Amino acid sequence: MGFGAHALAARLDAIEPGWRSVKLCVALSGGLDSTVLLHATAALAKEMRLNLRAIHVDHGLQAASSTWAEACADACRDAGVPLELLQLRLAPPRGASIEAAAREARYAALAPLLDEGEWLLTAHHRDDQLETFLIQLLRGAGAAGLAAMPVRTAFGRGLHVRPLLAFDRAELAAYAGRHRLKWIDDPMNLDARFDRGWLRSRVLPAIRERWPSASATVARSASHLAAASRLLSEIAVADAAGIVNEGRLSLEGLARLSRDRQVNLVRGWLREQGLRPPPAARLNVAMPAFLMAREDGAPALRWDGGEIRRYRGRLYAMHPLHEAVPATEGGATSLELGPGCGRFALVAGADGGLCAARAAQAVLRFRKGGESLRPHPERPRKRLKDLCQEAGVVPWMRERLPLVFVDEHLVAIADLWIDAEFVAEPGRPALKPVWTGRPQIY
Repeated sequence: MGFGAHALAARLDAIEPGWRSVKLCVALSGGLDSTVLLHATAALAKEMRLNLRAIHVDHGLQAASSTWAEACADACRDAGVPLELLQLRLAPPRGASIEAAAREARYAALAPLLDEGEWLLTAHHRDDQLETFLIQLLRGAGAAGLAAMPVRTAFGRGLHVRPLLAFDRAELAAYAGRHRLKWIDDPMNLDARFDRGWLRSRVLPAIRERWPSASATVARSASHLAAASRLLSEIAVADAAGIVNEGRLSLEGLARLSRDRQVNLVRGWLREQGLRPPPAARLNVAMPAFLMAREDGAPALRWDGGEIRRYRGRLYAMHPLHEAVPATEGGATSLELGPGCGRFALVAGADGGLCAARAAQAVLRFRKGGESLRPHPERPRKRLKDLCQEAGVVPWMRERLPLVFVDEHLVAIADLWIDAEFVAEPGRPALKPVWTGRPQIY
């Protein structure tokens, strides 16, 4: 059976039997593939009374981009589907991948537009899957990368669904011909300056000449690798039991695993922390440094997507840390702490904190050295350094702790300690230290 509206419905049934009650949104580029997806989904919407809309993203990368928007508007008008136009003005830095920049910007713009539970439908098909597989293979990707594009994945407040992965582009073209659809061909698709364009114009024709069913067979391989990737994820979850605690990874537990399982666990752990893992080869090299460092050693692994640091027998994962330079400092009651470190503020209230009257002229800043305060009224003052060591505050966050001063007197260390002399009495006006988006500090 070739591609058609009922074949599309069967694929959606296989993805999620309850899809008919879900809001659907077609990502419409104006090219053949997405125009076919819009037309077939619109036919189902009329037959089944589906909640359907479309969004077109104009990246602003081509002079003729307004023509694409007009074509999308015409297609949606003919199909009776409401369309939202989203305009971006991308200017990728020199040397950056235009394809990657456009993709990342597009999805970043689309994600917040989805309603709760809504599906974003994209027109990736089996030939796209073949291209993705080959690109990932030539980049040295592992099982997760070679699994290529998943049929469904969490996206924004809903799902990103690719219902056409079971169909070849030739089937979509035949459908477009039967229904006399109009579309626009993007010249970038065959531009040999880009990886996909080079594959499409030079490599894939030769592959298909020798192996006509290459798209279908590679799709099966990608499916097998997706299953292998899921198994690796399950192994990582099982290995993490008793080793990962509150986002921190025990080196003692990690050392009991084989090297392959160590790397697999760390990669899974990083994904759980919302980080893109570094290449497995870099993790393989880093493992001995983490596992065999002296107790007071501080090995670290840094890459574009994040950092791993070691402290007191545990590994910590975080987004790349930047120099502790505040965006604002002085009399302001709030302080931006830099990327990945959140925001600190003094919030007025009566549920504890600093005495509002005494802290009215508070100054917020970072550590300079030698600071101390008295956290208990009947105990001597303590240096910030000693407080942090006793509490186990990780060393790399000590320079990033927001400090509150009154007349050069340290009165509060973040939301951790308040000087006993400046504590507000119960029920009295207070300025409460509040640290939102606080990263892991213990």
